[in-house]
Amino acid sequence: MAHSGSKRKIAWGITGSGDRIEETVQAMIRLQQQYDDVVDVRVFVSKAGEQVIKYYKLFNILEKHFDKVWVEINANSPFLAGQLQVKRYEFLLLAPATSNTVAKISLGLADSLLSNAAIMSQKAFVPTYIMPCDYMPGIITTILPDGSEMRLRIRKEDAQHVNSLRRMEDVFVIERPSEIAGIFEKHFSS
Repeated sequence: MAHSGSKRKIAWGITGSGDRIEETVQAMIRLQQQYDDVVDVRVFVSKAGEQVIKYYKLFNILEKHFDKVWVEINANSPFLAGQLQVKRYEFLLLAPATSNTVAKISLGLADSLLSNAAIMSQKAFVPTYIMPCDYMPGIITTILPDGSEMRLRIRKEDAQHVNSLRRMEDVFVIERPSEIAGIFEKHFSS
């Protein structure tokens, strides 16, 4: 993975889900600060993710706290998949991940930056951690940028794709931003 004496890199992918996005950003800022001497978090934002990040007024916060923030141009630009293939990253974290991105990964569709990256990371034996927004059928309540609540139905079809991810090699499903700290501990604590 990383060379001796240099920081180890992780790739954090943000899709177009607003569910738990503020909590996820705050968790990642804390972890970047806590592990700053050993970890370099690189942020990769999907096209839809850019819209959501701006809607939640988080884009400037990401740029302030993380050295590298890239926005998707196409499925291969920036060249994240290739960087994962040659193991330049310790792991890939997709948090939060939309049901669209989860379905693409579940079905092997590599037609977007982050689905392509996830599929390539699997092929290259790089661990992939995914925090789906729709992991269990039922009704959830999410918070909008203005603080109001919105109820959403999680379809059984979306949850089935999450279950497919759970069965994939080197793919680990997490449900809450608070679980990300355990991933950092697993990879970076001696």
